[in-house]
Amino acid sequence: MNYLNATRVGGMLSRAPGSPPRAARKEKAVITSSETTMREHKARGAVKKVASVAAFAFAVGCGGPPPPPYKPVADVKQLMQGIVDPSADVVWESVATIFTKDHVEERRPRTKEEWDHVRSNAMILTESGNLLMMAPRAKDGGDWMKMAQGLVDTASVALRAADAKDVDGLLKVGGEIDEACENCHKKYWPNY
Repeated sequence: MNYLNATRVGGMLSRAPGSPPRAARKEKAVITSSETTMREHKARGAVKKVASVAAFAFAVGCGGPPPPPYKPVADVKQLMQGIVDPSADVVWESVATIFTKDHVEERRPRTKEEWDHVRSNAMILTESGNLLMMAPRAKDGGDWMKMAQGLVDTASVALRAADAKDVDGLLKVGGEIDEACENCHKKYWPNY
């Protein structure tokens, strides 16, 4: 077998100067193993892309059961009055230092039942941020969602503090929860 003096340039086989044109050649080009490996690699990449697209299409088309049919009952104001405010009040009032003429009162949970009560309300407050993000309560997809997520984030810190029976952590996060609430109220409920 005669081997053609050829080189591969940019994926194309080009003939060396002085070699006869392709139609006139009877010789076969020699493709090196690195070129074969490159072709195989490109072919595998193409197959992976097609398989990924097919898998995605299948998952979307046959993606299991439909999402649950959420049916919000309370509007934002009712949610605030019935769930958010009462649970926030429990968290805020659970830890305090109260000065009077006669003495200083250190308010904090002391028993397991008191800590459980604070923990339950911190959990309710945390989950209420998720409820605020549900349609039709969500006012927009921007600041509303960020502020509701801010409530989830800060209230979850209160939940962890209650789990750890961390009085100082609970006191500190109370101010952060208040700030998260106030920022949202200023924008979406300015006359509350």
